Amino acid sequence: MTVDSSAARQPRRSAAGKAGTTGSKTGTAGDKSRGTGTKRTSTTRATAKKTADTDLVQLLTPEGKRVKNAEYDGYVAGITPEELRGLYRDMVLTRRFDAEATALQRQGELGLWASLLGQEAAQIGSGRALNDDDYVFPTYREHGVAWCRGVDPTNLLGMFRGVNNGGWDPNSNNFHLYTIVIGSQTLHATGYAMGVAKDGADSAVIAYFGDGASSQGDVAESFTFSAVYNAPVVFFCQNNQWAISEPTEKQSRVPLYQRAQGYGFPGVRVDGNDVLACLAVTKWALERARNGEGPTLVEAYTYRMGAHTTSDDPTRYRGDEERLAWEAKDPILRLRRYLEASNHADEGFFAELEAESEALGKRVREAVRAMPDPDHFAIFENVYADGHALVDEERAQFAAYQASFADAEGGH
Repeated sequence: MTVDSSAARQPRRSAAGKAGTTGSKTGTAGDKSRGTGTKRTSTTRATAKKTADTDLVQLLTPEGKRVKNAEYDGYVAGITPEELRGLYRDMVLTRRFDAEATALQRQGELGLWASLLGQEAAQIGSGRALNDDDYVFPTYREHGVAWCRGVDPTNLLGMFRGVNNGGWDPNSNNFHLYTIVIGSQTLHATGYAMGVAKDGADSAVIAYFGDGASSQGDVAESFTFSAVYNAPVVFFCQNNQWAISEPTEKQSRVPLYQRAQGYGFPGVRVDGNDVLACLAVTKWALERARNGEGPTLVEAYTYRMGAHTTSDDPTRYRGDEERLAWEAKDPILRLRRYLEASNHADEGFFAELEAESEALGKRVREAVRAMPDPDHFAIFENVYADGHALVDEERAQFAAYQASFADAEGGH
């Protein structure tokens, strides 16, 4: 499927000079010794935590208290109580939909599901920072961003059920189809952003990826091309601490946002559980892109509360104490505390939202159960334009395998 480049809307403004860098001076995340792996890992963890505490852009504390930030306050200064309630509603409904999808997979209705539990603020905050004519290149976990772009949740579930390839027209929502191949969407985003710049359109592009994808060569190449061509793209990395079972400190000796310095554009680390901070920082980065100032790397420092996917068992590689520590930073509870303390929402609002949440869960559940079963043999179609003997052989083997279950049932 091809994606049409947005037509030029306004002349692009000229670059405002060379992009700078933000954050602290780059340093190594581990010690210089050649000691045991355990020693290096513990040192890396301690350094990473210190960096997270000192370099994190935060506007709402885990207790729901508003903190000042001279650099980013202006980007949310005009936010209204209604808009704050809207952010809260987005996060609650996204979490409800995500929980229903996980349950449906456990019931055999979906083949797989990648939960976003714990990452709602990063996705809703960044998703609501976008203009309608900005373009999004997601991975396979950006359910909250899809919600912000108006993609029906049932379309996402149809893909994970195997009955469609996404079900939405990317050009209708400026939201590309989910990308399963790790990191490749950053190259797609960079190329599209270069096209946007050549069109003279006054819009930006955002590419989502995880901390694991930051180790991919595709991401490094996209950083190089975007910097050299001053592409209007924001790289939004959701660092949820685990690339399946691999912790971040085993992937990088420096905080991820500092990698941008080596490519010549800014990087910033934001509290990924703070929806206000994610909104503000993403607005800033998108504004840079639209002003012709080139790419930005945003590292949303968050946590994957659930499994990598429903085929994963996180208890095999991480402890309960880690999850409990992050539960105290829950993005939804954080904003609720702020809404209540500021008298921006009452019990009636929360009760109505709870009812809306249950209605959404019911709609999603009924829609999925009404979907047809996937065609088990569709995987063999269109592999080659003119067919292939090996594919024919594999199709026959799979057919025999499927038939063996029918034989077993008939033998009872």
